Amino acid sequence: MTQSPSFLRDSTWLEHLLSRIPQARVAVFGDLCLDAYWLLDAAAAETSLETGLAVHKVQTQRYSPGGAGNVAANLAALGVGHIELIGLVGADPFGDELIRQLAARGLPADGVLRGPEGWQTLVYAKPYRGADELNRLDFGGGNPFAAAVWPQLLARLETAATRCPVVIINQQVPTGWAADAVPTLNALIARHPQTLFIVDSRHHAERFASSVLKLNTREAARLLGETEPASFDEAPRYAEVLARRQGRPVFVTRGEQGLVLAVDGGLYEVPGIEMSGAIDPVGAGDTALAALAASFAVGAAPLEAGMLANLAAAITTRQVRTTGTATPAQLRTVGAAPDYIHSPRLAAQPRLARYLAGTRIELVTNRRPGGRIRHAILDHDGTISTLRQGWEAIMEPMMVKAVLGRRPADIGDGGTARVVAAVHAYVDRTTGVQTLAQMKGLADLVREFGYVATSDILNEHGYKAVYNDGLFAVVHTRLKQLERGERGPEDWLIKNAGHFLERLRAAGVTLYLVSGSDQADVVAEARALGYGQLFSGGIHGAVGDLRIEAKRSVLERIIKGGGIGGDELVVIGDGPVEIREGRRCGAFTVGVASDEVRRQGIDLHKRARLIRAGADVIVPDFTELDALLGHLGLA
Repeated sequence: MTQSPSFLRDSTWLEHLLSRIPQARVAVFGDLCLDAYWLLDAAAAETSLETGLAVHKVQTQRYSPGGAGNVAANLAALGVGHIELIGLVGADPFGDELIRQLAARGLPADGVLRGPEGWQTLVYAKPYRGADELNRLDFGGGNPFAAAVWPQLLARLETAATRCPVVIINQQVPTGWAADAVPTLNALIARHPQTLFIVDSRHHAERFASSVLKLNTREAARLLGETEPASFDEAPRYAEVLARRQGRPVFVTRGEQGLVLAVDGGLYEVPGIEMSGAIDPVGAGDTALAALAASFAVGAAPLEAGMLANLAAAITTRQVRTTGTATPAQLRTVGAAPDYIHSPRLAAQPRLARYLAGTRIELVTNRRPGGRIRHAILDHDGTISTLRQGWEAIMEPMMVKAVLGRRPADIGDGGTARVVAAVHAYVDRTTGVQTLAQMKGLADLVREFGYVATSDILNEHGYKAVYNDGLFAVVHTRLKQLERGERGPEDWLIKNAGHFLERLRAAGVTLYLVSGSDQADVVAEARALGYGQLFSGGIHGAVGDLRIEAKRSVLERIIKGGGIGGDELVVIGDGPVEIREGRRCGAFTVGVASDEVRRQGIDLHKRARLIRAGADVIVPDFTELDALLGHLGLA
């Protein structure tokens, strides 16, 4: 039975841990790599006169440490006070560059040796055309065991193990040293029982004794001889079996689903963290490994170490086209209130749903309101009103056009498809966020893809104006239909939403309306639909300031300013933002997963998104009004 850490909503552990990390002493041994990013000229390639083949011009080049070098770079970024690095580089220009990159990050190179003649520096060269990564070029993958220098490496590692309470062993490629040197490393580990060794080995993890293991799900499955691809659902079992075998903690990472820790007979799940922006998982494992080591080096419990590793890796995955790092400042920003992903398995599999008897009300959690509900915060668009139904069909093409720039035909079908996918994922993740914030993210996307000249990139206000032109043309047409009596308010409401609001008000609940749309527009639309007067707690929308998030500020005012506990509050919405904010402050949360075109019935995509955000119950509409109010204790 896996457990979730009880202090997920308490960030005091993070500050306590980060304050100690400067005292940490960690050694890193393993495959030192160089990550090379080569940005090719997006213009049509020339043709070589000699060969007749296309010539690809490198426009810019960028280098950073990879493998064990990136682990060390992550330790430095975390603020670890003492780092020792042991490994090999080749006597070649790439080796020189890697040494320079290490020095630029303040990392010592006295434990880095040059390999024997013919031994190549390990390089992962990644050419890009625009945002499109082309076939990678790898160097050094066929290096033989460097027997001539192995005794020197081992001596340096032995010394480091006496000076550092934690030693990382990081193995990336199957050749070089790993296939031949594990027995001697196990002997060294046995000679230093006071030192904690953490192993991250792609090909030989099962051969290391008495060490903490950091694995991904696929690697864990391989160690147990099971068929790939491995299921994330199996990670707890993998961790438990391997921890018993290893006699040390085992961490199994699961990408966006976080990680699982097995230690001393206990099994813990640390959920993934939802973050906006493009995703690039390269280097996230190195970040997690560094965070584990830094935590253990200052005496943190395994669960705290896993929490920091999970948080740091989430930050790294949002650093695109680079082997990123996580700094204490970034950790404090995200870690103060992480958007944890709830029940990912249930979200992905509707067949696992369970319902309130005789209804279509899905019970996601076993929670019930802890007291008498006195306040209700409701999202507007998609929760009550459908006046803006179809906004995604306006925003997404507008964003795609902005990212592709003036010459989309030059980008090709593959590049266009990647832009479309990235925009769709971004809009999906940011549903419910104020429009200005979405447009700021669009500007970031435009810069990341690189198809638009810097001078042509608009700011968030410019992009918002473009979007509003398209949206308001649709909304104003619908409002005119209301004014002329061609349509009634019920034509633009989620099924039975008006009755639901009236029943809440009659039950003595103070209602608050919140939206990511501009406040003046929300007020006008609520009045046009005939329920603006019901919201005695006020109507709250965006005010053109990215520092003010309407939904968060209303929650804070109700709970902190009014001295009202979360158990007296219900948050109702169709987007992840309000559900996360409600769950974070202890409110009961109702996800409205309506098909907005039909204004009733379940939208499975919305359902999944709301469950991941932390909804306690999911309703397809407000048809089963008595049952829902009864579940809220308001019947």
